[in-house]
Amino acid sequence: MSTSHGIVVEGLARSFGEVHAVRSASFHAKPGQVTALIGPNGSGKTTLMLMLASLLAPDSGTITVGGHDPMVDAAAVRKEIGWMPDILGSWATLSVRTTLEITGRLYHLSAEDSRRRAEELIQLVGLAELANQPTRVLSRGQKQRLSLARALVHDPSVLLLDEPASGLDPVARIELRKLVRLLAEQGKTILVSSHVLAELDEMSDTAVYLNHGVTASDESIEQARATSRAWRLKATDMTALRAGLLKAGVLDSDITIDRSELLVTLTSEEAAATLLASLVSFKVPVSTFAPAVGDLEHAFLDLSKIDSSKGASA
Repeated sequence: MSTSHGIVVEGLARSFGEVHAVRSASFHAKPGQVTALIGPNGSGKTTLMLMLASLLAPDSGTITVGGHDPMVDAAAVRKEIGWMPDILGSWATLSVRTTLEITGRLYHLSAEDSRRRAEELIQLVGLAELANQPTRVLSRGQKQRLSLARALVHDPSVLLLDEPASGLDPVARIELRKLVRLLAEQGKTILVSSHVLAELDEMSDTAVYLNHGVTASDESIEQARATSRAWRLKATDMTALRAGLLKAGVLDSDITIDRSELLVTLTSEEAAATLLASLVSFKVPVSTFAPAVGDLEHAFLDLSKIDSSKGASA
């Protein structure tokens, strides 16, 4: 299994009649990393995923997945990828164990290897108690776990995960995040799409931002992350906290109350570090000091504003 290539996309485009789903997508998802695919509804994420999975041909541009071109050698690409779509149907009358064994056989594993792999994956995704139950009794979240197990049957080098946490309870979401990080540490290339940006923030190393079928440049994303953002502050003595902020030069008009915390807009992480150092020197008992939103959500909102302003001026 090769893990040296990852996913490389250059100038990818795909239209459906007059609808330009993907106009110009370019990015590199590297082995050993979790790459988040983010963008608003209708941005082209699903179309992009389908092209990567060799299920849809691009109109132009190039793709390599694990070093293979899906339009030239789809079979080689499908050996390299584990594809987990948002909703994957199951054989309703078959058990979880049998479903995984059959999936293994479809990937040309021997009967014995399919049984062994099924047992490993049942434990890995936490379906041991339901292993002999027909898949029709599974909840939405449990079906998502089965879908992930099916994507992992042949030990792929590349994982394409579309809304993998949909329907999972909070504990299962945490376990999924740990599993995704473990798979990345094993050298796999992981591209994951989700509308829950806070969740992606906790598991991803980098991001691809897609809007109107166009990917933002790395420079644009870094610039968006570096713009001013709100920081959330809390102290055991909130009166002392407000006084400390004013003493540090923060304008009273720039301080907002949000439930039991204060929000302050800061221009950079350096400014945040300086402010925190000042509060500590003033002996303010700070208990919370963190961005109000994660990096991905901040970049997403900032890039969306830029796109909206471009659209308004066009």
